[in-house]
Amino acid sequence: MTNSKTDASPFSFAPYQEAEGEEYMNDAQLAHFEEILNNWKADLRAEVDRTVHHMQDDAANFPDPSDRATQESEFSLELRTRDRERKLIKKIDEALDAIGSGDYGYCESCGIEIGIRRLEARPTATLCIDCKTLDEIREKQMS
Repeated sequence: MTNSKTDASPFSFAPYQEAEGEEYMNDAQLAHFEEILNNWKADLRAEVDRTVHHMQDDAANFPDPSDRATQESEFSLELRTRDRERKLIKKIDEALDAIGSGDYGYCESCGIEIGIRRLEARPTATLCIDCKTLDEIREKQMS
């Protein structure tokens, strides 16, 4: 299965070792991905807490407009990052729901297996590599 994490990266885990003839998305594989997703979500929530404390502790009313602008710019960047992470947490929750419903690991477009290695690289993936490639080609053509 997985190792406990040793650093802040959500991708610090031992890759899943498939046994020959093993059924795709069996209980062990689902547990592997559930642990990855839960650890990633916990890391993101910890970052949100850190940001809130940082902004509360470091908020100062600098008399110098340059210092005030620098601080506001820094806070704005942090808030944009947290907003992206909030959206990612939503995707993680959707992936965890898919694990619960038995849909995790299957392409939502064509229904084939997404694959263990692709899911380890992108645990929130909902499309197989072929459908994702076609989606990106369509997106490029539209813009």
